[in-house]
Amino acid sequence: MIENKNIICIIPARGGSKGIPNKNIINFMGKPLVVHSIDYAKSSNLISNIYVSTDSSEIAKIALENNVSVIDRPKSISGDTASTESALIHALKNIVDEPPDVIILLQPTSPLRPENSLNKAIKHFLSNNYDSLLSISPTHRFFWKIEDKNAIPKYDFNSRPRRQDMKKKDISYIENGSIYISTYENLIKNNNRLGGNIGYVIFDEQYSYEIDSMTDLRFLEALSKENND
Repeated sequence: MIENKNIICIIPARGGSKGIPNKNIINFMGKPLVVHSIDYAKSSNLISNIYVSTDSSEIAKIALENNVSVIDRPKSISGDTASTESALIHALKNIVDEPPDVIILLQPTSPLRPENSLNKAIKHFLSNNYDSLLSISPTHRFFWKIEDKNAIPKYDFNSRPRRQDMKKKDISYIENGSIYISTYENLIKNNNRLGGNIGYVIFDEQYSYEIDSMTDLRFLEALSKENND
């Protein structure tokens, strides 16, 4: 089944960023941030082509130096308000080959991912005939929401479980931003990376962090060094 699927990877990496200037090419553990996602995509032998979608000549140069294809993204869909989906749809329209069966979306802001996890995620996606899939991580935080002037708990604080006593049904999960997988049909039909029958893969809590600020960058660098010691 896998042999008959055309699976591609798209890495959206625009040049602008408010939290960290030139975030996608900032040095992280010895190489530009975007290269970590390129290397992760290369770790899979199931992906036929890797594309970096960018409006930045510098990012394009880095992508080409790492032997992946570049799709020039228009400025009109490269601003702070532009959705990732707009970059995905634009990329698909500009790929000259036949439409792919499956699209892998990797965001540069999630440089830490478990080893060998990409092939596992792809095989899990295909074997279960999902329309889309995302990676999630467990969190032991207690969530609240705000309604007018009141704080409303999303758990029973009268029976607050200790972290070590939490049962599987009590654990909440967060979308960690590391991997999204979608069929071509789902992405075109829903104009969204997620839709239809949605599957998941679970990454440990240490892989739940994304880089959106200098604080995030320093924290993930420290975490990466700790894991590599």
